[in-house]
Amino acid sequence: MTGKDKATLFPSAHEDAESADQHPSTPQTESAAYRLAFLDQDFILQDELRPVRLQLELLKPEMLMQQHRIESTVVIFGSARLLDTESATALHELAREQAELLPEDPSAQAALKVAERALDNSRYYEEARKLSRIISENCQHEDKITHVVITGGGPGIMEAANRGATEAAAKSIGLNIVLPHEQAPNLYIPPELCFQFHYFAIRKMHFLIRARALVVFPGGFGTLDELFDALTLIQTKKIAPMPVLLFGSRFWKRVINFDALVEEGTISAHDLHLFEYVETAEQAWECIARFDNLGPKSDA
Repeated sequence: MTGKDKATLFPSAHEDAESADQHPSTPQTESAAYRLAFLDQDFILQDELRPVRLQLELLKPEMLMQQHRIESTVVIFGSARLLDTESATALHELAREQAELLPEDPSAQAALKVAERALDNSRYYEEARKLSRIISENCQHEDKITHVVITGGGPGIMEAANRGATEAAAKSIGLNIVLPHEQAPNLYIPPELCFQFHYFAIRKMHFLIRARALVVFPGGFGTLDELFDALTLIQTKKIAPMPVLLFGSRFWKRVINFDALVEEGTISAHDLHLFEYVETAEQAWECIARFDNLGPKSDA
């Protein structure tokens, strides 16, 4: 419900803001102290107002998602650096040509190895794209909007997931974050569901508030942080259990030795059941569908 929908005797904030602009210009009215507090950016941005900014950052996306009738989400995490097959193929071809021209150049040979890995890892981009399309085609209907794909809003795996939803003519969500280096939203996020955050903590809350499943593709520090945050919340029963799907067992078993954590006594053997490995979009969809009784359909 918006402010316009509520019957009230009080003027709206918009009306008060307009009235405040109609005052005569005097030393008093031009003073910063005279500004309405909610229109005073210098005031709002003070350190002491951080609790208010945290609340606003929690409220704004929540209210907009309610307006768009989004009931639940599927979170897709993964590296911003993984390329689609076409881009990875072009990069590999260029690196191969350079390596052949400069066979004694270590940097050219190293670049070729990086390009080979990028080409091999491009399958994750295509699988994320396919999975998002499958989820969106099966779960978004005019009368009920569930399991909406939600990503970090950037390139790589995030772009792939938003792209797959777009190809299914479905909604998806992007939660971007202000970073020291430029990070623009990928072009497949519906503009009305593309958000920008200052606080990582609030962004993480929005990833999980409506989540019915998490699919975690290979990634770096950010992906690992998001994965372990979710696992910790499920382990400590701060959030309800849901499928946590680690896409690509070869990558995950190489990067994280969960069995060693059990052997060292820092997690229990039961904690290994908090997640499972998947290798294809179809397999991931079947896990999600089984958990929520959505049916086993997996046509791409």
